[in-house]
Amino acid sequence: MKLLTVLLPFSLCLLSGACAGSPPEGQPAPPAKSEDRLLEGFLEPSAVRETPRPPSVPAVLTSVRAASHPGFDRVVFEFQGGGLPGYRVAYGSSPAHDCGSGEPNAVAGGALLEVRLEPAQAHTEAGEATIPFREHALDLPSLKALERTCDFEGIVTWALGVTAAKRFRATELSGPARLVVDVAH
Repeated sequence: MKLLTVLLPFSLCLLSGACAGSPPEGQPAPPAKSEDRLLEGFLEPSAVRETPRPPSVPAVLTSVRAASHPGFDRVVFEFQGGGLPGYRVAYGSSPAHDCGSGEPNAVAGGALLEVRLEPAQAHTEAGEATIPFREHALDLPSLKALERTCDFEGIVTWALGVTAAKRFRATELSGPARLVVDVAH
């Protein structure tokens, strides 16, 4: 009888899933730590986030901006019209290289997160740049610089200078079309 008294609670624990570390039945699980929620959807630095799009009229890049948020820094690439180009976001080797000349291009930071947009352009039909800067120094916790390294034959590339290779994510938004790249602190 004594053995049954000891085993019965243990068996009920296993069957109900209410063992130590699990919330009692009928009660919600404790909320995730705020840091865990902030990093949802972030990829490891070795990952590649790629979404190809079929060849079409190049999307025109009209704005690039960066800001810091709790737990991450954000870069927003905004496009004219309704759609996003295809994109590839991944860490690359340093230094960056300009696509036309192949010349090395030092970008501040200890790591280089490359954002390739295709089909896209960062200029008007008259050849005027749609972004008022080619390089932009930043003093954010993770991001130290933004630099356009390519705007040629339907390909636009930006190098994001990051303090070190950190987790990142890429998110698509609409109204207007935007690609958002977040880098963890």
